[in-house]
Amino acid sequence: MSLTSSSRIDTHRVTLASLVVMLLWLASTNVRAADADADAAGWPQFRGPGARGIAEAQGLPDRWDTQTNVAWVVDVPGLAWSSPIVYGDRVFVTTAVNENENENETPRKGLYPGGERRKPLDSKHEWVVYCFDAATGKVQWRTVVHEGKPEHPIHIKNTYASETPVTDGERVYAYFGNVGLFALGMNGKPVWERRWPVVTTQANWGTASSPALDGDRLYIVNDNEGQSFLEALDTKTGRTIWKVDRDERSNWSTPFVWHNEKRTEIVTPGTGKVRSYGTDGKLLWELEGMSGITIATPYAVDGLLYVTSGFVLSRAKPVYAIRPGAKGDISLREDALSNDAIAWCQPKAAPYNPSTLVYDGVLYSLLDNGVIAAFDAKTGEEVYDRQRIAATQVTASPWAYGGKIFCLDENGDTYVLRAGKNFETLHKNSLGEMCMATPAIADGRLFLRTISKLYCIAADVNRDESPTDR
Repeated sequence: MSLTSSSRIDTHRVTLASLVVMLLWLASTNVRAADADADAAGWPQFRGPGARGIAEAQGLPDRWDTQTNVAWVVDVPGLAWSSPIVYGDRVFVTTAVNENENENETPRKGLYPGGERRKPLDSKHEWVVYCFDAATGKVQWRTVVHEGKPEHPIHIKNTYASETPVTDGERVYAYFGNVGLFALGMNGKPVWERRWPVVTTQANWGTASSPALDGDRLYIVNDNEGQSFLEALDTKTGRTIWKVDRDERSNWSTPFVWHNEKRTEIVTPGTGKVRSYGTDGKLLWELEGMSGITIATPYAVDGLLYVTSGFVLSRAKPVYAIRPGAKGDISLREDALSNDAIAWCQPKAAPYNPSTLVYDGVLYSLLDNGVIAAFDAKTGEEVYDRQRIAATQVTASPWAYGGKIFCLDENGDTYVLRAGKNFETLHKNSLGEMCMATPAIADGRLFLRTISKLYCIAADVNRDESPTDR
């Protein structure tokens, strides 16, 4: 080989090496940019990024009451149990306002029979989306997306605005079950809307499943007593991309878009089966073995998908940890607790209303009766048995940050636990008002909704300089 040929080869090697370095640098830059975008977005959906209920920021508050560490608090008219969401410097909240407030029934706490209603409320309502300034609580805009009398009854503990909105930073998508789906610009101006026929839900309990957002698509699950369906919509126009019928009756679980190492899936828990669909709407896998009603939202951590179903009157209350790449029927056989697709199952560990939480390798199951248990997230082995933390009912899902687990009960009391393998209650934070909505967390602040107010909680707030009751 000549010196010239050798030099050319070395030059090619250098060029190739440089190209590889450049590609790696670009890839890392894109990852950092994506992370920055995620940080800027804050908490754009129910339970935040990945529907996990986890915040990574430092300096978040772990103590508060109606006076302590309150950056601001505002009254929110109407009745709604939708969660707040946050994008950048804006907080979005939905509500349904009855022009005849005397017609509203105050929900009782706890689980009880007789809460269903046979007829809808008879007064005119406004379905509203609010935008608040995250730093001050000042109303940036208020948009009424629909006016009229409700066309369906609801349970006394439900509301006509229980679905949590989502945002991509270009539009806010507010879904109100039997009313419709409304896309608003970040300035509050309507962009498009979609309507569906009014459906009947089990015992007239009403609707509550929130939309899921992924790129330029929205996914709506509507499980009801007529014809249930999953529909994919274009975010820019609201047009249907595809729609599939579901062999399900009423459920209230929000779908989850699972980006795993093998593909992207739309996971939809149900009473009959958990079903996972591809982005083309075709069924990928299904799983029998849920409880009588499914409410909790799935999520994924460290390569495993967690799906739960824990209706209080069912014997089966399973927590499943599912591996990527499943196909066909992955149901467990007889008394099995795992198979090729299912890493593990705890058959009697799931809550009814709250979603579970995985934090630092431990799965926390907060039951509706105020009891919590913990399991190894990888193996399903019990970390600690059921421990009582609250004396009343729990509906909101737990959240975590700063090495702590937060559990909000319906009295408005948040129990703060030390995260880890040993059960330890640290303290309790009280707001003194009924709570059922899961909070949002962004930019060092906790946004916590009660039955009448929205609180912004931040650490070490100087009350003398903090705007309140705006």
